[in-house]
Amino acid sequence: MVEAAYRDPDLDAGASMLAAADWQQAGPEVVALAGRVVADCRRRGWEPPDLIRMARRELRPEHVSLAESLLVDTSTEPPGELLAAYGRRERLDRFSTATAVLELLRLYGRLPAITPLAAPPPSGRPGKPHRMLARIRALLAKAESTAFPEEAEALSAKAQHLMARHSIDDALLPEHPTDGPTARRIGVDRPYEGAKALLLDAVAAANRCQSVWSGDFGFSTVIGYPTDLDGVELLYTSLLLQADSAMHRGSSKSKNFRHSFLLAYAGRIRDRLTAAATDEAAATPEVLPVLATRDLAVASTTDRMFPATTTHRLKPRDPSGWHHGTAAADRATLGP
Repeated sequence: MVEAAYRDPDLDAGASMLAAADWQQAGPEVVALAGRVVADCRRRGWEPPDLIRMARRELRPEHVSLAESLLVDTSTEPPGELLAAYGRRERLDRFSTATAVLELLRLYGRLPAITPLAAPPPSGRPGKPHRMLARIRALLAKAESTAFPEEAEALSAKAQHLMARHSIDDALLPEHPTDGPTARRIGVDRPYEGAKALLLDAVAAANRCQSVWSGDFGFSTVIGYPTDLDGVELLYTSLLLQADSAMHRGSSKSKNFRHSFLLAYAGRIRDRLTAAATDEAAATPEVLPVLATRDLAVASTTDRMFPATTTHRLKPRDPSGWHHGTAAADRATLGP
């Protein structure tokens, strides 16, 4: 009864009409409408992964499944079968199926314009970086799965060393005429989004990238060279998993404890990653002019994409959480 008080009568009326329709005829119309809605979202700067992320953030799992069907694998079933197949897969009746469709399209239709991403430049680089990233992924997977903190530290340190080496090797390669900074959106999920955005920003800065958090939409836009962006995304995910594991071993499960834990963790990680990146660059002084040029290009691209940004101040509220977060970041040392 409480839920019914918050129902949208216009949406219910539309869902009733769609539920009563012939779905063999309505399916192609829904697919065509979704295509127009998604095309309009893309004109406003939203990419398919962003739209799936928004469905996950604002709606329910059945909406995510529908979003993936509409955005990723619409070719796997005829449009006339889409509604019925979706309802069977999610075990929804006709009215609930129709409601989910309209709720998803309504969410997308109301999204505001955001800063568009520049298309990644074509690359004439050889295949070595891809093999390097595969090796880094394997090291991070081992670090995340081991039960021994010392082994996780050693594996993570090796991964960060390879990332720094990979980025410097890439900088020494002859520049492709169209190579330059690009941007990537990386999800920053609830809860404690501000602290997680700080961690992502720390990883980005240590890897010669810049990060801009869009708190209302659950992502940060990271600007940098493609190989550096690969390293940022890999390392951020690894550190977040390690932080989550360490946080759940803490003595408190309060929100203040965990928020303070992640703030301290992000700050300590920033210090250590910055030191590791500085040492790596100092060991190869011949690459410093190239890296300085790339830093300027990244800063210029960021200023062009985001000419006006604001600063958020986040305060820890639990001294114990801060202490445990700092200790966890020390155990997650990534310096070579």
